[in-house]
Amino acid sequence: MINFLPSENDSTIAVEFTGKVTEEDANLLDKRVAQSFNGDKFNIIAFVPEVEGTTFQGITDGMKFDAKHWSQFQKFAIVSDKSLIGTAANFGNVLPGIKAKHFQSDEIDDAWEWLS
Repeated sequence: MINFLPSENDSTIAVEFTGKVTEEDANLLDKRVAQSFNGDKFNIIAFVPEVEGTTFQGITDGMKFDAKHWSQFQKFAIVSDKSLIGTAANFGNVLPGIKAKHFQSDEIDDAWEWLS
């Protein structure tokens, strides 16, 4: 499930992912990007306290979202104490044009600063 959180700056979408990520979640994020940025560059800060798993369809739709908005992405900060999530964030750094970084839950201020 995706929950939108208040953002500390206008160029960043703040979200929290809990439980399973689904196609509906990907659609909600896509709609938020379209409404808020209309083709402009943006960042995402994702808080991931725990993830039970995801549906295959959710993964597929997430990849479609990424491809659709690829040229708009600037930075992707992931805040989680889960080591697997950190590994996924580091993988994001090999994707052209996107900077991704993992932060522990006690480094939230550092994450916001990195996005600025």
